[in-house]
Amino acid sequence: MKPYNLEEKTFLFAKECRLYIRSLPKNTSNIEDGKQLIRSSGSIGANYIEANEKLGDKDLIFRLKIARKEAKELKFWLQLLNDLNPDQNTLSESLLFEIEELRKILSAIITKTSKQ
Repeated sequence: MKPYNLEEKTFLFAKECRLYIRSLPKNTSNIEDGKQLIRSSGSIGANYIEANEKLGDKDLIFRLKIARKEAKELKFWLQLLNDLNPDQNTLSESLLFEIEELRKILSAIITKTSKQ
């Protein structure tokens, strides 16, 4: 069952990214790309949590945009790892679906907040 609390959802997503990285063969490109994936996945949740402690609507939108930017970056690293590790595609395809879902949720919150 998927969580509906976005803080929990981003936490679980970051955790799944770390588990995915552990499953990959240990070579230079996987290690370096994996570090980028881990940074981006943690940053999404951290920025969303900061957005919840907003100082105002501008701060909220700013933090959400950073989280969305990190989601876009994460998708890049994930696609790269996916292409270079075809034997792990089942795991990475699931993560690609999740990151796109998170990006859409963040975009919807930004759009709704901007209209208020």
